[in-house]
Formats: sequence, structure tokens, C-alpha cells
Amino acid sequence: MFEQIFKRIDDILWKDAGCGSELDYVQQTSWILFLKYLDDFERDKEVSAELSGKPYKRILSKEFSWETWAVQKDENGNLDHHKALTGDDLRDFVNNKLFLYLKKFKLSAESPDTIEYKIGEIFGELRNTIESGYNLREVINLIDQLKFQTSEEKHEMSHLYESKIQNMGNAGRNGGEYYTPRPLIKTIVKIVNPEIGEKVYDGAVGSAGFLVEAFEHMKKEDRSTKADEILQKKTFYGKEKKGIAYIIGIMNMILHGIESPNIVHTNTLSENIRDIQEKDRFNVVLTNPPFGGKERAEVQQNFPIKTGETAFLFLQHFIKTLKAGGRAGIVIKNTFLSNTDNASCSLRKHLLESCNLHTILDLPGGVFSGAGVKTVVLFFEKGKPTKDIWYYQLNLDRNLGKTNPLSEKDLEEFVKLQKTKKDSENSWKINVNDLDSETYDLSVKNPNKKDDFVLREPNEIIEEMGELDRESGEILARLRGGV
Repeated sequence: MFEQIFKRIDDILWKDAGCGSELDYVQQTSWILFLKYLDDFERDKEVSAELSGKPYKRILSKEFSWETWAVQKDENGNLDHHKALTGDDLRDFVNNKLFLYLKKFKLSAESPDTIEYKIGEIFGELRNTIESGYNLREVINLIDQLKFQTSEEKHEMSHLYESKIQNMGNAGRNGGEYYTPRPLIKTIVKIVNPEIGEKVYDGAVGSAGFLVEAFEHMKKEDRSTKADEILQKKTFYGKEKKGIAYIIGIMNMILHGIESPNIVHTNTLSENIRDIQEKDRFNVVLTNPPFGGKERAEVQQNFPIKTGETAFLFLQHFIKTLKAGGRAGIVIKNTFLSNTDNASCSLRKHLLESCNLHTILDLPGGVFSGAGVKTVVLFFEKGKPTKDIWYYQLNLDRNLGKTNPLSEKDLEEFVKLQKTKKDSENSWKINVNDLDSETYDLSVKNPNKKDDFVLREPNEIIEEMGELDRESGEILARLRGGV
């Protein structure tokens, strides 16, 4: 049922003049879905309070509660079409009253780690772009049918929301940057293996896929009530610069069961890493920083190794924010391994000297739909220098893309071999002493795969084409001369 409802919502939004892309569909579905979730959340809190004989004060006042503005029910529990707002009245109420009321929670909340503060942040960033109040009424009526009361319902809802984010990523444009393929995230989490009691951090949180998957991984452990509280409040931390990604990340975590996510809306790179203290550090970093961004000179001043490459600044930040003994799994462009500029060489040297870079996973093109880059995953532990690096090159018998995405099965051999770091046709080990001591080039050069096709330099190809043209010209001239 849930899947059919989401499909019907997308069909309605497709017809609306204010929604032109998958990103719009996710944004507009998100804020309505959140308010329905909040209503069910408050109902659960009320029931729990009644059972324990304690009072419960609702977060939202009656005028702005879901049951007042969104749905008006008759005595049989059906929508009362005479009382329910619709058309221009509904749209104007949402735009001019509801959103203004909800965004004020950011100022009145006791602290940033409360759900009240998150409400204020969400509605300070989002706006209703559904232009037709009649379309808005249809969407609200559909979302009102969704329930968040049992664990099964919440589980199904969270997975459906994930699939919407994935669709947004597959649609390309400005949505793709928020989505890392779930099979890759699951694999990285398996390798790094965060445990209850450890703090997990993503400073480029996007849609919070890494934090959500870490939560799913960690909650499989046997847990007490105290462990549940640690998972809810003291385990997952993130930062996100872009407003829409921040909102989607919060929504994703809430729908997966983390009631008040510790995600901060800020530019991670604006923080001077020299100011990071022990209290600011984490046990685990799981992340995929943005590809290809360029940072201004004033941002670069926050880092010892200055570079305009966004991902390379993030890597410095993540190394600094790890505790001694802390572990990381970080997706990065494969050019990091071989760039010859001073910053890249210095950063590789810094990583190898301050951390044990024990594993590099080399991914094929097409893993990131629409991104057009090849990537690797760096797995390292902070506090001791690198001695040996185990490489695994993911070689598949198909091209990856929207219709042939990466799967967990594709990565099964990597997960199995990584435990013992065995050599195979796809894996090998190098000693750090064998690296060039000036460039620290970490290029992926598989010594065990015999049928690799070596890509030639463009200039070499152009020269050969020119030579072939000259030879062809000479042959034609001889043929003409012989006629």
C-alpha cells in the first residue's frame, strides 16, 4: 500500500507547476510526511505518558496540529470535506501561517539537539512549492493514510523514503550529489564495523546514508535500554552545508528511528582544523565528501595543506577529527592516488605517516550515476604509520549504470578477502617502502590481472593518427602516380 501511495503522490506532483524534478518531489513529500510522522510520534508519547501516569504536553499547538489543519474527521473517522481546508485557502494557510509558526521553533527550542530545534530548522529551510491547493489537498489525504505506529510500518516507510532519495540521485541534476549507492555504503560499514559506545561521524552528511546504515548495523547487537539511549543520543553526528541536503538527511534519520539527529547545518570546511580538540573527535568516520568542488583562499587557510580541491580539504578534516585508534572508510576520486601537484603529494605523505592506510578499494566507472568520475575507498586507522597497503580492484563483467547498478553481491569477494587481505586475481599488497619517496604515488596497478587493457595517453594516440594519415597520403599519392 505504501509504495502505491508514493507513486500516486509523484503523479500528482508531476502535474503541479511548482514541481519540476525528482528533487522537488522529495522535498515536498518530505515536509508533509514529517508533519504526519510528528503527529503519530506525539500520539505515541501521549499513550506512554498516560500508561505511566505522567502528563504530556504536545509540541505543536492545537491550531497547527495535523488533526486540525490537515484533516478534519467526522464522527466515523472519515475526512469531512466541508471542514477541511482546500484550494487557495489551504495553500495560503500553509504558506502564510503554518511555515511561519514552525520555523519559530528554532529560536524557542532549549537546545540544538531537541526535536523542537529540528522542526524550526526544517521549516526555516524548506518552503511549499506546490502551487495548486487542490493538488496539496490530494497529497495530504494520501499521506494521512500512512501510519508510523508499529516497527514494521516504520521500517517499510524508511525504506520507501530511501528509494525516493535514490530516485532523486538517479535523476541526476542537483540531486545526485546527495546519494551514495546503498550497496557501497553497506560494504564500507561492514569493513569499518562501528560498535555501540563509539561515536560515528560524517562531516559531509548529505542524505545521511552512512549514518542510517551504521545505525542499522549497530542496532543488530544485543542491547539494553541504556544502549538504546546511547544509540539515539550519543552515537551519530554529522554536518551539512547545503540546506536541502540537510533537511533530507534529518528526515531520513528520523524515519529510520533516530528521533533527534545530531546533524548541524554548517560548512564543515569553515572550521579551522587547528582548533579541533580531543572532545571534538570521533571513533569512526564514514563519508563520501563532494566530488570536484573548489574552495576559496580564505577556506584553504583553515588547513595546513592548502588546496582548492574540496575533497582533499575534507580528508584533512577527517584525519584530524579521528581519535587515536579511530577508523575511517572514505570515498574519494581516484585522482587522489596519483595527482603530482605539491598538495596531493603532501596529503598522501601525511595520510601514510599519521594513519595505517590498510585497504584501498578501486571501484569501476558508473558506480555514481551521472557523476562521471572513478572513485576509490580509503580504509585507515589513525595513530600508527602505514606499512603495507592491500588493494582490491572491483572488476565486473558488465558496465554499471542506472539500469545495471552496483549490488552487494558484486562486493562479496572484497568483503571476504579483506578479512585476511589475501592475494587474488583482483587483489594484491604493496609495502610502503616501495613507494616513490617524493610523490608517494598510490596508483592502482594490478600485477595479477593479465588481460588488463592499458589506456594510452591522448597525445600518443593523436601522434599515431597523424602518422597513419601521412602513410595513407603517401599510398594514395603512389597509387595516383601509377595510374
